[in-house]
Amino acid sequence: MQKKTLAIIIPCYNEANRLPIENYKSFFNKTHDVSIFFINDGSIDETGNLIQEICIEFSEQVNLISLEKNKGKGNAVLEGFHFVLNNHDFKKIAFLDADLSTSLEECCRLANYVEGKISLVFGSRILKLDNNIKRKWYRFFFGRIVATAISKSLKLSLYDSQCGCKIFDTPLAKKIFGDPFLSKWLFDVEIFFRAIKIYGRENIKEHINEVPLNEWVDTPDSRVSPWYFFRLWWDLHKISNKYKN
Repeated sequence: MQKKTLAIIIPCYNEANRLPIENYKSFFNKTHDVSIFFINDGSIDETGNLIQEICIEFSEQVNLISLEKNKGKGNAVLEGFHFVLNNHDFKKIAFLDADLSTSLEECCRLANYVEGKISLVFGSRILKLDNNIKRKWYRFFFGRIVATAISKSLKLSLYDSQCGCKIFDTPLAKKIFGDPFLSKWLFDVEIFFRAIKIYGRENIKEHINEVPLNEWVDTPDSRVSPWYFFRLWWDLHKISNKYKN
């Protein structure tokens, strides 16, 4: 049996109408060196049952961890990392959105960049001539406002801190995912603040890599409420105050 080196954690909350089941099955049929850990974050729809069906069909690759109560995306991801780190031995661990806006194949491609000094790789939804990035104009507009504010807060030139595809080597994952996150949606910002604290601001660029995605497709029925655009500024303020040095 081929040794699995990459674990992908996928948080899910009421995703029954958004899970691209056939995409998952196609991936599992052709890729055997990756394990998937679905974190069912207290869903009240058929999410758990759908994932359980995949687990039965692909028992060597797919795992389901069910949380009794909804904890929010950030802490669902945290629970997933704790489970993988405490029960398995992978070289690399990633997290990815359940709707596969970033595909599993793209996640695996980006994981190849985690090597040597590079301990954290994250996708970037920057539109280029040779890629396929489809974002609704209003999400792109507000996303750029938020991304610019986050970059200023971090004092780090990142184009897309909020892309839902991030891959870590295991030693860094153990340090990043030790403590709970303040925000269930802006936890990505906390990840970068923690990485800066670990490596030092002067060295951080030697250990992280932002890689443009070849393809990213916006999906309907976003998990983030439009009203959160107003709340996130308070979350960003709290996070910045916690990690300021």
